[in-house]
Amino acid sequence: LQPVSSNKPRKKKKKKKTKKSQSPQHHLRLQQAQLLMLNIDSLLERIEDTNGLSQRSQGGIIADSRPLLYVEHRNLNPENELKRYFGARAVLGDQRPRQRQRPYIRSTWLTAPKNTWPRYSKTGIAMQLVDTRRGVQHFTFEHHREYQQVQFKFLDAVESMDPNNLVLLLQMNPYHVDSLLQLSDVCRMQEDQEMARDLVERALYSLECSFHPVFSLTSGTCRLDYRRPENRAFFLALFKHLMFLEKRGCPRTALEFCKLILSLDPENDPLCMLLLIDFLSLRAREYSFLTRIFQEWESHRNLSQLPNFAFSVPLAYFFQSQQEEAETELSQARERAAQLIQLALIMFPSVLMPLLDHCSVQPDARVSSHPFFGLNAQISQSPALNQLTSLYVGRTHSLWKDPAVMAWLETNVHEVLRIVDARDPLVEEAEHKRKMRYQSAPRNIYRHIILSEMKEATAALPLEVTSQPMMGFDPLPPLDSIVSYTRPERTQQPSNESTLSLFFRSLLPNFNLQGDIRHDGDEEAGAGQDLNQGVNRLMAAMRDMLANIQFQEPPRDDNPDGDGDWD
Repeated sequence: LQPVSSNKPRKKKKKKKTKKSQSPQHHLRLQQAQLLMLNIDSLLERIEDTNGLSQRSQGGIIADSRPLLYVEHRNLNPENELKRYFGARAVLGDQRPRQRQRPYIRSTWLTAPKNTWPRYSKTGIAMQLVDTRRGVQHFTFEHHREYQQVQFKFLDAVESMDPNNLVLLLQMNPYHVDSLLQLSDVCRMQEDQEMARDLVERALYSLECSFHPVFSLTSGTCRLDYRRPENRAFFLALFKHLMFLEKRGCPRTALEFCKLILSLDPENDPLCMLLLIDFLSLRAREYSFLTRIFQEWESHRNLSQLPNFAFSVPLAYFFQSQQEEAETELSQARERAAQLIQLALIMFPSVLMPLLDHCSVQPDARVSSHPFFGLNAQISQSPALNQLTSLYVGRTHSLWKDPAVMAWLETNVHEVLRIVDARDPLVEEAEHKRKMRYQSAPRNIYRHIILSEMKEATAALPLEVTSQPMMGFDPLPPLDSIVSYTRPERTQQPSNESTLSLFFRSLLPNFNLQGDIRHDGDEEAGAGQDLNQGVNRLMAAMRDMLANIQFQEPPRDDNPDGDGDWD
């Protein structure tokens, strides 16, 4: 009765009697629902903002109770992160937050489908549940027969080295995943970043539409085997999308995608996401997550033996010490940061000088003249270790430019020199570890360096990696691949081919002077016309090349003063 009596003045203002008895209850339900949503949002924010040092607090216990690689759907949308930075009005503009999509566009989590995309229909990709072991579900993508035929045409288009063939293939099959990824690389090389990003998002949309009903992005218990070629497109599409998000200024969303990729195969880590997750955690200011993964995985993954974790974790503790309000937690974070950065400098002394060089910082005379951090430290390290250190310095040097960080680093560098001069056994032990380990890098590290396109690291790749052909849709495939179907062999041409035919075949692999016909039953009626068009394009290109050849005459000495004009 109290709410009714308290709302009597409000009732008098309303004209309709039918709403008098319903309005108080309706308002109370709305208020309760709003309070409940506010409490949930504030609770989620407290969970996300808790630091690793406050694990004993109630918020810290709730945060740590979730799985390490837990993925949240709302963090997969870059618009949510941009709204937090710039506001909803700056991100959405005058458009409505919820635009009504066309009826044939499905709502997905990984990407936001666009109305400009072609109409989606079943592409011939399906996901199957292979088995379930110890609460972990293993899935795999499968290609149906019609999709396999498109895949064979895609391989022919790649061998032709003509991007126009990929465009023609996508006009007939607008959601063929490998064609979208390969053409995205072509657009990115031509500096068309918007189109390259759109093609990757369309590939993710195509793959998500074929998910198994039980497959979950957020549980962290769903696995995909990278050894199967059908599964690799999903890994690569997620990685390329992640890189676009990071360049777009959405490190929190990129970190969530990084966790997703790592959760698909955390044991083997085919794309070596452990070399990237520390950088994204620091950029997104998720220091508690970085320190937590280091604490939980150090015992069985030896994360401290990776240069990126050896340097990024103490940097995360230092940033935490700048944020802590309690004096005890602040001192603990500083002590932990100093201890770990000194161990990192002793274990990987070759990182310091390139890092200072990238930050445009000149070290003092004691550091620059000391042999421990000198040129010998970089020359004596193995090529595999050089690739890891070059990758870390090239990727994360911007995080070390803060004057407070440099002052903290300088203090610990001088402390390390004191330990080295005292001939501490720890220094000799670290040198022995560097010589025994890092003999050769595993294949997933090479794959990560190739996909990252970090020039400092790609320059250090060995010749056996750079000499083999690299395909953007499948870089460095595993040596123990599980192949479910193979490409049919082409019929060999008779050995009486003329020299002219061999010449044209070397320039255009699909060219055939005698006009042979494939007997595979799936040949299109316009194959001969496409062949003639390919020959005409080749001849036109040769005519343009010969017409543009000009021989420059040597300069004349008749007019040494240079008053005349050059023709």
